[in-house]
Amino acid sequence: MNCAIVLAAGMSRRMGTQKLLLPFGGKTVISHIVDQIAGSVVDKIIVVAGRESDKVREQLSGRDVSIVINADCCGAEMLSSVRCGIRALPEKCRCVLVALGDQPGITTGLVNEMVNAFKTANKGILVPVHQGKRGHPILFSSRYCNEIMTCYEDIGLRGLAETHADDVFELNVSSPAVLCDMDWPEDYRRELEMFREVR
Repeated sequence: MNCAIVLAAGMSRRMGTQKLLLPFGGKTVISHIVDQIAGSVVDKIIVVAGRESDKVREQLSGRDVSIVINADCCGAEMLSSVRCGIRALPEKCRCVLVALGDQPGITTGLVNEMVNAFKTANKGILVPVHQGKRGHPILFSSRYCNEIMTCYEDIGLRGLAETHADDVFELNVSSPAVLCDMDWPEDYRRELEMFREVR
């Protein structure tokens, strides 16, 4: 079973408003991202929400997703949300895609490319690379879940890739979206413009 954890518990301080609820392509940022992943070969989607979780849940109403709440989202690092998602994974899960909730450039095609490459790469960790730079989402075998639950407090999933460098497959992708998330209003405007150009 292919599973995805979508991180949607951030505070959006730099954006000045909850960025996941901003309009995007006739939807909101979070619903757009979830729909892209839902259209892929991913079997199970878990959304980890925090601030304004009720509004996030409302935006995802009618979609086949599980929503879990990170009660520690106000002061915690991203790793705490990853761990919340891992706790909710089904036992049959074999690989885990961790996607950022503020990365609307991620597409169904990219997710499929990553999952399919993971199955043939014979490696336990896959990271997308664009023009020599590693980006997101990251994909890893479920055998690493227990390790993630107890390690990498100060460094997050980057620590997983560094610790197991010999088990990392770098997938070269043509899309710069793997390097782009949204922190500031100008990032949001950039993503909107890129989305219009693709359409």
